[in-house]
Amino acid sequence: MKKILTGALITLAGVLVFRSCTEDTAKKAILTENSMLIQEQIKNVSKLIVTEGHFAEVYNYKDSQELFGPLITADKKALVVVNAEVTVAYDLSKIDFEVDETTKTVRIKSIPEPEVKLNPDFEYYDVSADYLNQFNATDYNKIKKNVKASLLKKVEASSLKRNAQNRLMSELQKFYILTNSMEWTLVYKDEIVEESFPMLLLE
Repeated sequence: MKKILTGALITLAGVLVFRSCTEDTAKKAILTENSMLIQEQIKNVSKLIVTEGHFAEVYNYKDSQELFGPLITADKKALVVVNAEVTVAYDLSKIDFEVDETTKTVRIKSIPEPEVKLNPDFEYYDVSADYLNQFNATDYNKIKKNVKASLLKKVEASSLKRNAQNRLMSELQKFYILTNSMEWTLVYKDEIVEESFPMLLLE
């Protein structure tokens, strides 16, 4: 009887140990699977978020060179009309993040700065130059440089970047929804992300 009882206890203990090992293995498998899913989803959101705009600029260019003192000069001038397509983009593939399976935490370390790209089309009108002060490559490069600086100021003063940020927020919101649904914690700048998630990321 004792042998039967001992055998039954040993068998029961073996079953419990086996089940425990099986459950631990299953939990680890699920944890690893969730971790891979989170990383894959973040990578899938790494498309460019682009906001486009159109800007126009009328630029007057004038250059004078003194020939024999200030009384005699050689002048050149041009009226330049610029139509530019401008895009503001976030390359989310550059997001620096890590996934900690042990604590079930996703840490976003940094978010890339917006990229502003200009595609200007130059049209030159009323171009005139004295014989001793002709247009050259330096003049055209100076015009392009000045126009680009002026356009960038217009972009900064416009709503283009704000629109791009709004679209960025909608993409980043997916991180919070994903981690929250899987009972993971999302952390940015050592702070746990709650409902105020998008604004926290843009601070």
